[in-house]
Amino acid sequence: MMEILWFLLLSLLPGPGSGQGAYAPAQAQIMHAGQACVVKEDNMSERVYTIREGDTLVLQCLISGHPRPQVRWTKTAGSASEKFQETSIYNETLRIEKVQRMQGGRYYCKVENGVGVPAIKSIRVDVQYLDEPILTIHQTISDVRGSFYQEKTVFLRCTVSSNPPARFIWKRETATLSHNQDNGVDIYEPLYTQGETKVLKLKNLRPQDYANYTCQVSVRNVCGIPDKSITFRLTNKTAPPALKMSVNETLVVNPGDNVTMQCTLTGGDPPPKAVWSHSPNPMPPNSISKGGNLTIRQIRAEDSGFYNCTAINNVGNPAKKTVNLLVRSMRNLTYQITPDVIKESETIQLGQDLKLSCHVDAVPQDKVQYTWYKNQKVIKTSDRIVITKNDLELPPVTSSLEIIDLRFSDYGTYLCDASLPNLPLTLNSSEINISAETVPPSISVPRGQLVITVREGSTAELQCEVRGKPLPPVLWTRMDKEATFPNGEKLIETPDGKLRLENVTREMSGGYKCQTARYNGFNIRSREAAVQLNVQFAPVVEPKFQDLRLPMKRSVTLRCNMLKGSPVKVATAVWRFERSLLSVPPIEQQEFSEYKINSTRRETSGTYECTISNDVGSDSCVFQVTGRAYNPEFYYDTPNPIESFKQFKNYSYLIQWTQKEPGAVDPVLHYKLELKPPNMKGMNSFVVISRDSRKGFLYELRLTDLKIPQHYEVKITPHTVSGPGDSASRSIRYKEPVNYQSDGTCRFEDDKLCGFVQDKYDTFDWIRQSKVNQSLRRTANTGPVMDRSGKPEGFYMFIEASRPRRFGDKARLISPLYNITSRLPSLKTTYCVSFYYHMYGRHIGNLTVLLRLKNIVSQDIPLWSKKGDQGNKWQLENLQVNPTAPFQIVFECVIGKGVEGDMAIDDVTIRKGECLKRQIPPTKAVAAPSSAARHPLSGFRLWLVSFLLFVLLR
Repeated sequence: MMEILWFLLLSLLPGPGSGQGAYAPAQAQIMHAGQACVVKEDNMSERVYTIREGDTLVLQCLISGHPRPQVRWTKTAGSASEKFQETSIYNETLRIEKVQRMQGGRYYCKVENGVGVPAIKSIRVDVQYLDEPILTIHQTISDVRGSFYQEKTVFLRCTVSSNPPARFIWKRETATLSHNQDNGVDIYEPLYTQGETKVLKLKNLRPQDYANYTCQVSVRNVCGIPDKSITFRLTNKTAPPALKMSVNETLVVNPGDNVTMQCTLTGGDPPPKAVWSHSPNPMPPNSISKGGNLTIRQIRAEDSGFYNCTAINNVGNPAKKTVNLLVRSMRNLTYQITPDVIKESETIQLGQDLKLSCHVDAVPQDKVQYTWYKNQKVIKTSDRIVITKNDLELPPVTSSLEIIDLRFSDYGTYLCDASLPNLPLTLNSSEINISAETVPPSISVPRGQLVITVREGSTAELQCEVRGKPLPPVLWTRMDKEATFPNGEKLIETPDGKLRLENVTREMSGGYKCQTARYNGFNIRSREAAVQLNVQFAPVVEPKFQDLRLPMKRSVTLRCNMLKGSPVKVATAVWRFERSLLSVPPIEQQEFSEYKINSTRRETSGTYECTISNDVGSDSCVFQVTGRAYNPEFYYDTPNPIESFKQFKNYSYLIQWTQKEPGAVDPVLHYKLELKPPNMKGMNSFVVISRDSRKGFLYELRLTDLKIPQHYEVKITPHTVSGPGDSASRSIRYKEPVNYQSDGTCRFEDDKLCGFVQDKYDTFDWIRQSKVNQSLRRTANTGPVMDRSGKPEGFYMFIEASRPRRFGDKARLISPLYNITSRLPSLKTTYCVSFYYHMYGRHIGNLTVLLRLKNIVSQDIPLWSKKGDQGNKWQLENLQVNPTAPFQIVFECVIGKGVEGDMAIDDVTIRKGECLKRQIPPTKAVAAPSSAARHPLSGFRLWLVSFLLFVLLR
């Protein structure tokens, strides 16, 4: 029984490096920076970050956890076209310059490090904006009591886009109008506008209603956005715009002409403005618009389209006139030969009917004129020769020459031409020979050309032979209907049936179809043939690189897989170890190659390469097989403490690390640490014996005798039976230690402020001052005269409430970072925060003390707050805190409503342990941010040891 108790006692005593639980899951906190208007909690306890459109959005994802987590930003609830939603950002800081309204939404920060579940934090970004309001006027006139008299009603409609919804104020001259203030005024919101529109209705217009009306919109100065307004003068002449056009609704011109269209304003008060637009394309670059005149110089075919002249004066509906401008053009003249369709013939035969058709693409299409020729003479119609302009079976405005009961005398050479009135251009078709030799086409693939095999990057030529008279063009398409040619087209026309493809790629492999076109040939069922194109390319293998860490005397099979390739089988596979050939049995045609290592040793560790080849090229898999340990990981959550000994001009530094994947290889025997000043010769080496191979074990080594102010590079290398493993390096940078007084209290006598810093994101800064150096223009009846000790040369931290300060401005002073070294999150360490404050003056605002936990909570935690005048004296406050993570203390002052609002703090002490119930002047030096107790369980363990000894001795 005694042995068991002694064993329990020894197990409770702290041992060196007992750092179990050093691996910590990822945690995140979203902090805002930049130009936020406000960060608030809405009714659903959701953090909302409000920012003005055009400002810079900055969000920071502060992370903790060991190993160091990876960060990923994503966004939802925004515009689908917004680029950030489509891609992720992997930086800890998300920055968007000139943020736009569509970039509002919910932003997510996801962090993960492989320990536990990923941490996800979110914040909603609300982008505020206020556009210029738009005011439109509508008038109605109605008969009352028959035709005795008329009533005129005016609707002033004000519309604005804003976030948050705008407040509308209507004014007549300078007087504000209200709903139903008299029988002639009505203000309402249309149901379908969702708060974006307010209508002022003036019923049965009276003389006093002719005045200036102003629509003022406001978002109540949110984000500093000022109110906006628009004014309209209503008179008895107010009328909607009217206009007329100098040309007809359809205007046809020749290419190269200069065209002028005039849009004349005929009415409207206030005077409207005429604006020209073009649809479906923008205004052509060769156009000049001035007032109501539009001139297009050297007009081109692509300048065709609808030209709109619109007059707007915000009264009634805009007036609009449209001109359809057509530029004469002709292109693509084609013909077709159609045998007797009634007898379903595909050949030309005497005694049967025959139809020749001619079509041209033209603008305007309906003005095309066709002329038919036989043997260079104009054809005259007869009872057997019929010429029609519109054939119902063909595209509109197609001319057909129909020959009924074909005779030998009808054989000859036919031709058609097309022209447009006023266009000095005529297009002629190819000659159409009608004779006994005119036969329909046939198409085939030459022998040996059915399958074309080429290498990637070369040129491929596909060929189809067409026979017949006349020879039609050949159309090429891909058998895969979704696939296209390299130029993006789905159809290519070739006059000779040869399709030439340059620089072919593997994606161009597949079937290709050639077919006869129905134009410039027989209008019959198309003849078709197919060609197969095979593009050979070198293999693509996986893995490209694989790092295999194994203990000694293990067997492993290396496998190199062929993912793609043409041909698809492995022709040869060559294995090398450290560039020396390995003997591998020949393989049958398959998609992979393997090599087995029967027992890993130091001699078999190294680089293995497998080169797989087919008939085109080769690709390689690389395997790094080794028993080397992975790199150490420096402990991320703990800010490393520094101890400085200025009298000896040196300092010490605590290095902490864990081993990455210790179970992957043989146990680490020891660590070699190399310490080297940068840009200097020489190096110090240390050896740390490995005591525990479990994952997450925390190693520590205090580096001493480091010279002030030298920076050092430290490299840690694990060693196993296989030799040295991967190294990890970091820089040790000297920082000036926190300058506390001998009793551990910061009295701000040093301009380094004992490590306190100003917050970068507050409105203004605290001031370090004393009675000796204070401003001569200091405001009377506020603030302290001297520091807490009453010495004129004594310093304290002070905020000045005079101009340029304004009500609500904030100043924050942040303490150094205090480290929590507890390995068990459930145990808390107690600290006492002691300080003196001075709050004297009739305009005193708020003084608040906050606890800021590093990367754990989403906002600072209020500890204490005072508001208003507390008397012309220094007063003491003690605060006891139990932080669960590295922490800082924040002193925040908020300016009151006047200049007599100066506040001050002095003699700040932050020490480990509970606050004394009765104030005793501090004697124990405060723990600097880099200092920490060796183990937070020490007191608890010693108490438990004492208790068990007491039980044993009894």
